[in-house]
Amino acid sequence: MNYIFMLFPFAIIITAVLYIYYKVAILRTKDELTQHYFNAKARICLGGFMLFFGMQQYLFYLTKISLLITIIFIVLGVMQLIRGINETRHYKKEWERLNPENK
Repeated sequence: MNYIFMLFPFAIIITAVLYIYYKVAILRTKDELTQHYFNAKARICLGGFMLFFGMQQYLFYLTKISLLITIIFIVLGVMQLIRGINETRHYKKEWERLNPENK
């Protein structure tokens, strides 16, 4: 059980850093399609952050209010993950359609 407590902070930090990385990458590129793709990747990282943060908070406190907050974070995190994955697939296919020579 102690290994789980050590795993969540690393996952939270990694997803937060990747979220910031993709948000900065949006500012550095001029191509609108690439910006949308990076935004979708950032959405996946945000969903993972919310998911891991919610689970870690419940395991830390183990109260009814933390369970309620955890459920909210997990639902919102999964929604962000699903939307980000769908957007990433869409924009990747769109990029491949517009750039057939670079497949």
